[in-house]
Amino acid sequence: MAEKKHSERIKEEDAINALSSESPEISTNDELESKPIPTMIDDLDIQDIPGIGPTTAKKLRDAGILTVMDLAVASAEELSVEINSSKESAAAFIIAAQQLLRDSNLLDKEFVTADIALEKRKSMLRCTTGSKALDRLLLGGVETQAVTEFYGEFGSGKSQICHTLCVMASQPVSEGGYGSGSIYIDTEGTFRPERIDQIAVSRGLDPASVLKSIAVCKVYNSSHLELIVKDLGKYINDFKARLVIIDSIISLHRAEFAGRGTLADRQQRLNGMLHKIIRLAEIYNITVVITNQVQSSPDTFFGDPTKAAGGNVLGHASTYRIYLRKSGENRTAKMIDSPYHPYSDTKFTVTERGVDDLEEETSSKRGK
Repeated sequence: MAEKKHSERIKEEDAINALSSESPEISTNDELESKPIPTMIDDLDIQDIPGIGPTTAKKLRDAGILTVMDLAVASAEELSVEINSSKESAAAFIIAAQQLLRDSNLLDKEFVTADIALEKRKSMLRCTTGSKALDRLLLGGVETQAVTEFYGEFGSGKSQICHTLCVMASQPVSEGGYGSGSIYIDTEGTFRPERIDQIAVSRGLDPASVLKSIAVCKVYNSSHLELIVKDLGKYINDFKARLVIIDSIISLHRAEFAGRGTLADRQQRLNGMLHKIIRLAEIYNITVVITNQVQSSPDTFFGDPTKAAGGNVLGHASTYRIYLRKSGENRTAKMIDSPYHPYSDTKFTVTERGVDDLEEETSSKRGK
């Protein structure tokens, strides 16, 4: 038993030394001489990572880490506990997995010039929301490798946007979709397949194929949600999803962690889950849309007292944050936070077609 632990420790030390003593470019060139670099994720195996042998690979699989992608998005602290290893070794394995993905052109390089980054963003996929006005606010729709948050009061249109996005994501890229599946994680019991059917029929689409492209997961408590997010990479591969929706992100944690005494624990668990979601969005090149609840600030005497729940933890995790509110029979969407979107607002409505443009705007466009 002691000899087995000693041999495993030597393997872990060798993995760390290999990463620290050689630059990524040198190790990449050495590996290129021995075998060709795979171009598909299915061609990669965990044991292709330097320092991971059959014993460590078995530990990783027992911990639910089945692919190189799963390892690349793992947390070093959690991984060290799951495979009974040091945090340094776990971090070394994660870095090695990310480097293998870069060598295989499945992940962006660590450093690129800004002009290359700009060209890449120009070719980034975006999915239409179903409303041209809302798409203009988002500069083309919801995008991949980002977390887009919609928050607002009940009835402000959050779930309607999510349902419409699921329908639109199933459409070809030429029609503003992704041509792939969607994952809908429902924490509030708001998902209705009848609504998907209605939106698809109203837009002249085949409801049967649209419904088959959506994988729905009903979540019952915060621990269940955290477990789903932990294994989300597997579900993304299984359902070939390009869009992941969590409706809503905070409702379960908000219900279970009541009172100030549990606030720190709630925020820490939310923080860990959100950073996992961010890594998944970037590495799997998917769009993540989350909805959020609101709370009122009683000390606000002027302006809108409504603010998003979740505090700074949720605010910093979202790439784009859009505030939805009722405006008579219509809805107003306002860009609250974005790295580059203009801080403006727009109006849209909800009809049988799901999220749609206002009637006067639609009729004026038809007249042209």
